[in-house]
Amino acid sequence: MRTMFGRMFALTSALLLISCLLLGLTFRIEFGQYLVSEKRETLYNNASSVANLAAAYDTTGELEDNWDFRIGLSIASDVAATETQIFDESGTVILCSCNNPGCGYLGRQIPAGIIDHARSEGKFYERGDLGGLFPGTRLLVCVPVVSRTTGEELGGVVVSTELTQVNTLLSHTTNIFLITGIVVFIIAIAAISVYANKETKPLKELAKTAREFGHGNLSARAPTGGGNTGEMDELAAAFNNMATSLEKSEIQRREFVANVSHELKTPMTTIAGYMDGMLDGTIPPEQHAKYMTRVSDEVRRLSRLVRSMLEISKIQDQGIPESRKQRFDVCESIGRVLLTFEQKINVKHLNVEVQMPDNGIGVWAEEDSITQVIYNLIDNAVKFCEEGGSLYLQAESDGTKATVSVANTGQTIPEEELPLVFDRFHKTDKSRSMDRDGVGLGLYIVRTIVVTHGEDISVTSRDGVTRFSFTLPVK
Repeated sequence: MRTMFGRMFALTSALLLISCLLLGLTFRIEFGQYLVSEKRETLYNNASSVANLAAAYDTTGELEDNWDFRIGLSIASDVAATETQIFDESGTVILCSCNNPGCGYLGRQIPAGIIDHARSEGKFYERGDLGGLFPGTRLLVCVPVVSRTTGEELGGVVVSTELTQVNTLLSHTTNIFLITGIVVFIIAIAAISVYANKETKPLKELAKTAREFGHGNLSARAPTGGGNTGEMDELAAAFNNMATSLEKSEIQRREFVANVSHELKTPMTTIAGYMDGMLDGTIPPEQHAKYMTRVSDEVRRLSRLVRSMLEISKIQDQGIPESRKQRFDVCESIGRVLLTFEQKINVKHLNVEVQMPDNGIGVWAEEDSITQVIYNLIDNAVKFCEEGGSLYLQAESDGTKATVSVANTGQTIPEEELPLVFDRFHKTDKSRSMDRDGVGLGLYIVRTIVVTHGEDISVTSRDGVTRFSFTLPVK
């Protein structure tokens, strides 16, 4: 299986190896050319010195008979580690730095083309055998010898050296570079291994955390900070946020299942108890009508619960399409809903205060769903308003947003309960005595509808007054 560590190691190693090879090849070529260039310059200087010396000694007689010149030529060649041949005007070699009477170069002929080039250019460079004069390839320079008195050409000088010196020096430097390169390569590979392992370790930890999370450990989180890179921390943070969201969703799912089970179990148990009592005679026939009414109430409660759950699911899945939105007067909707609660308000002798502009407020939303929001909020306010209390309805606009508020007097909701009032199946009255008919989904439906419209809803409860407020876009 391919791993990120293996890929990083292989890629970096390959790039490093190729870089070393290219650098070594370039160095060898450039350094070799530099050595040849320097050697040619040295040979030219030596050849020029010998040519000047030959021109000076030529005034005292023939060079091949001048013992001092021959000794000087031999010493200079030995010191410079070169070979030197002197040739006359016709190109015949007359002297050699080896100072050996049986030298094989004596009497040999220098090619006319080389002599002509040296005469015209003042020098001749070659990496060869000088037209077959030498047995192998050498690096050589040929310069003419010119008389200091008459200016006539007296012949020329050939100074040469074997390429062994250049190759040996180039080989030594190459070996040094090769050894250094191998050491650097080994150190770099070790450093790359440590670095790659360090960089891939957070990914391994993230994968381990993901496996734990997948196996049911919802509290597993990827580590952040430390020696992680910014990108790795960003990835770990994104994973942790996702894990937190999934954990919350799982908790909500479990709570939802538990709450639904409880809400369904209670009325079904009640219904089963009443029916069993009537069937086995525990409940006398004259009370059957009374208990059948209770059974009917529980069935209707079950029906409301199922209908509310289906409605929430539909809103969450489909949302509120723009095609269903229209302009309508939210104040008129409030007035219509309020009239439906006239009987309940009169029974509890509630005082109703309404603050809305006379010309109404035009909003852009889905009218039926917003009407349901208003209905649920007013129903909630009337239900929990104490006998003879007050109900407050308010609608106002700042030109961009309309704010609708529904408030009632009554028991103050504890501060710790406020964030939970919009949760599914949440009831502030734990005994459910005050909210026997509710299923705990009214406010959850309200929030779902408002949020689906892209708006906000809030709740406050202090000094015996509880207020719900939500916003709508003005059109």
